Amino acid sequence: MADTIRTVDYYYVTVPDKPGEGLRVLEALRQAGVNLLAYSGFPSGKRSQLDFVPADGAAFKAAVKGLKLKVVGPKKAFLLDGEDRVGAVAGIMRQLAVAKINVTALDAACAGGGRWAAILWVKPRDVKKAQAALGAA
Repeated sequence: MADTIRTVDYYYVTVPDKPGEGLRVLEALRQAGVNLLAYSGFPSGKRSQLDFVPADGAAFKAAVKGLKLKVVGPKKAFLLDGEDRVGAVAGIMRQLAVAKINVTALDAACAGGGRWAAILWVKPRDVKKAQAALGAA
């Protein structure tokens, strides 16, 4: 089975870098029934940035509205998945390197059941070029 690569909308918020802040946002999304296709959180200065790829952007924005957080987005990222194999991510990175596209960030994991998945970010100016290089939908 071939890898699936698609362009998705993502949003991010910044929160204090302290215990429970990620939970606060994730719990609001859970209570609102917002399905996440991907989530990534990491430190950014003295704060934390939380990136979300919701199945429904409007539902995501409505769910976090009451948290009084500045939501940035939608911006573009790539959601990838496929049959797990040695070098799966290396092949993706090779396609981008050949096209001279710098990867801003990439989070990948074995998804279980012999599958792998990842979320990948490039600079906004490189999204269309990356779509072409990866054959993304």
